[in-house]
Formats: sequence, C-alpha cells, structure tokens
Amino acid sequence: MMRQQTEGVNEQSRDIDLKSIPEILSIINAEDRKAVDAVGSALPDLVPLIEKAVESLSGSGRIFYVGAGTSGRLGVIDAAECPPTYGFPAERFVGIIAGGLGSLVKAHETAEDDEANGRQVIAEHQVGSEDVVIGISASGGAPFVCGALREARERGAVTGAILCNQDGPIAREAEIVIRLLTGPEVISGSTRMKAATAQKMLLTSFSTTVMVKLGRVTGNFMTCMRPTNAKLRERAKFIVSNVTGVSEQVAGEALEKNGYDIRKTVQEFRSCQ
Repeated sequence: MMRQQTEGVNEQSRDIDLKSIPEILSIINAEDRKAVDAVGSALPDLVPLIEKAVESLSGSGRIFYVGAGTSGRLGVIDAAECPPTYGFPAERFVGIIAGGLGSLVKAHETAEDDEANGRQVIAEHQVGSEDVVIGISASGGAPFVCGALREARERGAVTGAILCNQDGPIAREAEIVIRLLTGPEVISGSTRMKAATAQKMLLTSFSTTVMVKLGRVTGNFMTCMRPTNAKLRERAKFIVSNVTGVSEQVAGEALEKNGYDIRKTVQEFRSCQ
C-alpha cells in the first residue's frame, strides 16, 4: 500500500539523530520553509471558500472549523481569536475539536476515530444551508472530520476540506478542497510540524481575509477590536490616532467617552473633518 506524503520518510532528516543541535535546527528550519510555499500554491483554491464564507457571514450564516488533534487545536485557536480581534460574535465563528475542549490541553487520540460523534456535533449545532463547515485534517482521513463533513453536506451547508495530502476521505466529502502539500515531516508522521505550520498560516489567511471583506478593518487597522485590557486600550488610542490624524491624548479622551468603541470614535472624528 502506498503511504500518504504525510506518513512518508524525509530523506533530508533520515540521520537527524546523529546531528548536532545547530544541524538539527537547520534541517527543521529548511523544511519549515516548504510550508510557506505550500500555502502559496494553495491560495487559488482558497479564494472560493473565502467568497462562500463572506456570503454566509454577510447573512445569518456561521463558520465552523472541525478537526482532530493538532488540526482541531489550530481551528479552535483561530476561531477564538476572531471575536476579540474583529469584534465578531463568537457564536458565528466556531471551532470544534474531536473529544471536546478538553482535547485542547490533553491529547485524546482515539476521539478522531469516532465518525458518529462528528455527525452528532454538527447535528447539535443545527447546521443548515446558510452555514460553512471546514474540515481540517493533515492526513485527510480523520473519521470524526469525515462524519462532520458528511452530516454538514447532507444538511445543505457549504463544505470545505483542508488536508496535507493529494487525496484523502475528507476531500471526497467536501465541495471545496485545499491541499497543502508539505511533504514528509522531519520526524516521520509528526504532522504537528510543517503540516501544522501550513494549516495555521492558511487558517489565519482565511479568517483575516474574511474579516477584511466584511468591513471589520479600516486601512490595515483593527477598528472593531475589543480593548478589554490596558495594552489593548493603548493600542486603541494608537489606532484612532493613525486613522484620524488626532493625537493619542485626544484619541484617548474620545475613546473613554465612547466606552472604548473604536469604530464609533473614528466615525465621530471623520464626520468633523
């Protein structure tokens, strides 16, 4: 049986156990560079998924990331960062990981084999035709993700698959398929390495572009950000100052008056200019 690329043996690191620390680091770094190229090659396939996501979120739809293990953790992290960064409702950008949120901090390796649970989670969220469900699996074969995508497709949702092999079961369950061909890992089969790096980069590109197209960015500033701590309040002053041209002191005074609503503060200054 032919092994998938993610399970192959990397000839560049075959004798890594005999290398010095600098040599080991150099090998890892050289392989990590391939993740960047893999994402670049996949960008054309990402465009239609972004278009579907923007259409969904412009209405009443939701985005779901579904994954297991490292892939699931990356999806949950990316989804979790959208509300504070872009002021987007958490219930409309959801990360799902096999085994539940406890799997974020402790591995539950058998959870990815539960296809029925993947279907059940999608049913519990009452996924429908306005939603977009994106399955993430380095190998492309996690049964939990396959089950989730199959249930989502049957419910009429838009489905996407992100995998690091040319083919895999999740690719056959999705309408839009994105292949991140990173090749064999430095440590054979350890897809927490460059496969995960490529997945993280792709998810960040996806969510960032979606939020930009939804108008939640002004220029290249996070004008919908939630300034919930001291550091972010200082950033809010910087943002308002740069977007409107007022001093940071004036920006801070206006932000305090507006409950640190950046978008509202920017609009007030612009209406007076």
